[in-house]
Amino acid sequence: MFEEQPASLRQRIKTLATEAQQQNQPYAWFEPLYAQAQGDVDQVPWAKSTPHPYLQAWLRQHPQPAADSKALVIGCGLGDDAEALEAHGYQVTAFDVSSTAIAWCQRRFPNSAVHYQVADLLNLDPNWHHAFDLVHECRNIQALPIEMHRQVVGAIAPLVTEGGILLVITRTRPDEADCDGPPWPLSPQALAKFAAYGLLEIERATFLEGETVPQARIIYHKQSSH
Repeated sequence: MFEEQPASLRQRIKTLATEAQQQNQPYAWFEPLYAQAQGDVDQVPWAKSTPHPYLQAWLRQHPQPAADSKALVIGCGLGDDAEALEAHGYQVTAFDVSSTAIAWCQRRFPNSAVHYQVADLLNLDPNWHHAFDLVHECRNIQALPIEMHRQVVGAIAPLVTEGGILLVITRTRPDEADCDGPPWPLSPQALAKFAAYGLLEIERATFLEGETVPQARIIYHKQSSH
């Protein structure tokens, strides 16, 4: 968890994120963070060298998908969640805006069936729209300023095919709560924006990390447009 990182790392992240915002490139801080880590996982605060426990728990509760089911992992980082979904039976595409992160994935999993690639969430291949049976969003929206949350929701929602699933793992906060990120937890108002794209919330599990940080794993179902 971010608060458990050394103060020097928290300050470096804060500095990188602030500089990126000042340059009107609010997600440009990921590449320098990965590059400066120089292969040290401890310098990437969300990298645990294992799939996210909330994802692991969800996979244990759900059977393997139908043959040829496709999954997309947004902001895949070092690839552990993508590998878990591939092992569960999905055909997985995983992307990150950081080329260093993607190269790191490919070194870690040289024989992987996951299709890793560099991509920008706000400028994705149009062929990805409505293309995935499962889209996994783990803590990427919260890594961007609050004023971007609506835009990012609008980029993620269309990726889910009709009848598909969006799995969101995020910190949460009340609508009225201020926050000085990163991270910028998602409010109920932000999460409600998924409904405008035909995504119906069907399941929510809530957690407290460190007894103080509200977290949620939310499952949305993409409704038919017919």
